[in-house]
Amino acid sequence: MTDLANDEVEAKPAGGVTRAGVYVALLQLLFTLLWTTYVIYLPKLAAEVGIAPAAVILILMLDQAIFTLTDTAMGIAADRVSALVGRLGIFVAIVAALSCAAFAAMPLVAGQGPGAQTALIALIVVWAASSSVLRAPPLTLFGKYGARPSLPFLSALTMLGYGLAGAVSPYLGVVLRGVDPLLPFMISSVVLVLTTLVLIKVERDLAGRRAPAPPRAVAKPLGKVPALFVAGMLILALGYQLHFSINSANLFSRFAEPDDLQWLMPVFWIGFNLALFPASLVVKHRGGLIVMGVAGLIGAIAVGIAELAGSLTVLIAAQFVAGAAWGCMLMSAVSAALAIGRTGAEGKLAGLVFSALALATFARMAAVAGGMQKLPDYAPLLQWAPVACWSVAGAGLVLLAASRLRGAD
Repeated sequence: MTDLANDEVEAKPAGGVTRAGVYVALLQLLFTLLWTTYVIYLPKLAAEVGIAPAAVILILMLDQAIFTLTDTAMGIAADRVSALVGRLGIFVAIVAALSCAAFAAMPLVAGQGPGAQTALIALIVVWAASSSVLRAPPLTLFGKYGARPSLPFLSALTMLGYGLAGAVSPYLGVVLRGVDPLLPFMISSVVLVLTTLVLIKVERDLAGRRAPAPPRAVAKPLGKVPALFVAGMLILALGYQLHFSINSANLFSRFAEPDDLQWLMPVFWIGFNLALFPASLVVKHRGGLIVMGVAGLIGAIAVGIAELAGSLTVLIAAQFVAGAAWGCMLMSAVSAALAIGRTGAEGKLAGLVFSALALATFARMAAVAGGMQKLPDYAPLLQWAPVACWSVAGAGLVLLAASRLRGAD
């Protein structure tokens, strides 16, 4: 038995649930672009209130520390709220409105000068904590209303929004160069609030089409599977952070000029997006854990080739495969979380996946803040750590999937 066992069989996702998947993908796209806008303008906003440039990364680390806690907390809250039909959309819309209000107010407060430093930090904390409602909670709709065979496809749709945002993010900084922050902050906040309001209708449509299945007893206790799954996700996410955010630009710089990086860095995300739906078919029949593990091993090989590449062509190909592998890892992780938490803990486990991503981002930022990438003694460690992370986590997840398969026999 895989983690996508055949308790409900359907050839493809029902139309209503598929539309919900497209909606959640849009939500992930908009939120990720909003986060990118925030990162682009944070140094300017911080400078206006007298925060030193060196402290900006500490604020970003604070954001990730908050995400690590609140992503899981929001997932747990969503599990409880979603027990009442029609309430999840209202919950998400209210908290998202608070989040977007705090976000839109940042440029206005920063414009008040050094006296508004505390107020700006307070807005950032409120925004970071409340924005977690836009990640795990909408995914609980899939676990509640989607049949198990549809979860990989729905997870691929969701991660497509994340991947598309990653692909266009390098160009967003170019587009917003010289633009006053008030305009993009206001527009993105209004658009995101209006989009979250649609979740109320999406949830009600799903509830009208199909009553949610009551929580089911699990035949075989899960034991340590969720903990090992989340630990594996954390290690995989750390490997991604070190490879893409720290090493990739340096790898391309060996063969390309700095101005070319904006065209080369998205290669990773092209691979990410193209791999999502083919991989979802494999997850549907083999389970999320095994796909996570195998993708981790393939990704480790691709990153190793990227580190040793002797030409730009080889490096581009390796980056494409590494991005495809990361897409498979992340999509199958979301699918596995929804399947493993099928008895009412979908939000909690999805939240833990996002918390793992945030914690890995925090670790990468801490390494950058500490200047590790500039220390010659740590260069080999940073260079090969992604290969080690994806190899170890990939092998561990393959073994975990195999042990579950043996236990089901």
